[in-house]
Amino acid sequence: MAAADVFMDSAGFLALWDAADEYHAAAVRLQAELARERRRFQTTDYVVDETVTLLRMRHSHAAAKDFLDTVASSETLHLEWVGPERFQAASALFRRHADKEWSFTDCASFAVMRELTIRDAFTTDHHFRQAGFVPLLMGGRTR
Repeated sequence: MAAADVFMDSAGFLALWDAADEYHAAAVRLQAELARERRRFQTTDYVVDETVTLLRMRHSHAAAKDFLDTVASSETLHLEWVGPERFQAASALFRRHADKEWSFTDCASFAVMRELTIRDAFTTDHHFRQAGFVPLLMGGRTR
């Protein structure tokens, strides 16, 4: 049986890219462990957009460009495009959950994760737990 995919969220990417992030050391260890297990990494164009924007605002254009170049050349990260159907699924989630503080990008991530039956998220964002997923950087390591 193939190892289960892991969804990469912007909070996880930021933890990897920012050495000052409180989760940086844990993120680096977790990424190495998951790679050893041959887990496949998935993300969306929305998460990449969000991460590039946050890196540009918090750090520099160079940091954002480095991230974008890494995503473009990575052989271990698969980029899923949201597109019209997934956009509609994200919209429905967002509308249904007015009681949550989920961003639209969160909802798009949740829609893709459900579609691809991905359970684990490389993130510190508690919204993933609220939506029924396992945020691996919040002590949710499954193995």
